[in-house]
Amino acid sequence: MEHTIFCLVENKPGVLARISGLFSARGYNITSLAVGETDDPSVSRVTMVVDAKDEKILEQIIKQLHRLIDTVTVADLTKKDYLGRELILVRVTCKKDDRPKIKSLLEKYHAKIDETKEDSVVVEASLDKKHIDEILKALKPFGIEELVRSGTIAIER
Repeated sequence: MEHTIFCLVENKPGVLARISGLFSARGYNITSLAVGETDDPSVSRVTMVVDAKDEKILEQIIKQLHRLIDTVTVADLTKKDYLGRELILVRVTCKKDDRPKIKSLLEKYHAKIDETKEDSVVVEASLDKKHIDEILKALKPFGIEELVRSGTIAIER
């Protein structure tokens, strides 16, 4: 089962390497990772989506994260009410006569076209994982030329 975990950590060189090393040494996989400064520049927020097969593995992950010297706090948001988002930028092949179809599709997801060229458009969307997957599936028939996808960021409601 996938779990969304966040850590507040000291914003120092090597902290992310220690976190990823902890996961790789134990054979755990991080399926999504996003890191950024908080309102306090000395603290960063690391949001991870991890695949923990059972609760014991999840408990072990959280305990190990707590043990890292630079960790301020760790929390599992999965069983809480939280808001999670991913960002995508996707370049889609787009003939002039396809633009109205793409615009109509994007309205459904509150997404937008950021850049238009003669034969392509760049679409921007910030949605939960399920809706990101849906919009990508809907755009695929037009022809996805390039895709950039961020890790999940999440905040408790």
